[in-house]
Amino acid sequence: MTDRSVAGFSAVTERLASMQERIARVERPFAHDVEVIPVTKGFPGDAIEAVVAAGCRTVGENYAQDLLSKVDVIERLGVDVQFIGHLQSNKVRQLVDVVSLWCTIDRRSIIDEVAKRAPGAHVLIQVNATDEPQKGGCQPGQVAAMIDQAATAGLVVDGLMTIGPTGQPPAAARRPFEIVRSLLDEHELAICSMGMSADVEVAVECGSTQVRIGSALLGPRPVSTIR
Repeated sequence: MTDRSVAGFSAVTERLASMQERIARVERPFAHDVEVIPVTKGFPGDAIEAVVAAGCRTVGENYAQDLLSKVDVIERLGVDVQFIGHLQSNKVRQLVDVVSLWCTIDRRSIIDEVAKRAPGAHVLIQVNATDEPQKGGCQPGQVAAMIDQAATAGLVVDGLMTIGPTGQPPAAARRPFEIVRSLLDEHELAICSMGMSADVEVAVECGSTQVRIGSALLGPRPVSTIR
């Protein structure tokens, strides 16, 4: 059996406090709070129990089947779920009763599918500010049109989401993060979801309001075949 164990509850609480201290030390140009979103993808349900015990009420999940395998614990604990992985149209119907915030809206087809299956859903527009072809997200110049399309379809656009450059030092994320924060302000949106363990300080300096943290809280991510 694949080992999918998670760090103990006390370890997760200590790691969350350490991450919050890192964030608190960052000098910010914006007066905003920064929420830590634990990424529980690939971990079993006890990872969600651990982050709830540490004080978090929201988790991030990437894979439809992995998320669905944890519905019982999610419902029992009353956790909000952000879907932060690449979203396939054929998975939306399965997830509508579980997902609170759809964070990777990046094309018209997925707008239409979410609007059809979850009218009035809250969403983030994903922006590919690093121009990496392997990443999801619309181009920065397409953000205005995506916001308009989502609003016209009846979705509630709460903000923007982006991922820093792959395989680069944290400083390389600064310009992409600045671009996304500028777009957020231009469109007067609330949630700026950017930054992970390695580049969290840069993200907060650039105005992130949510950072997505996985192994830095929960330990090494186990290998899982569930998608």
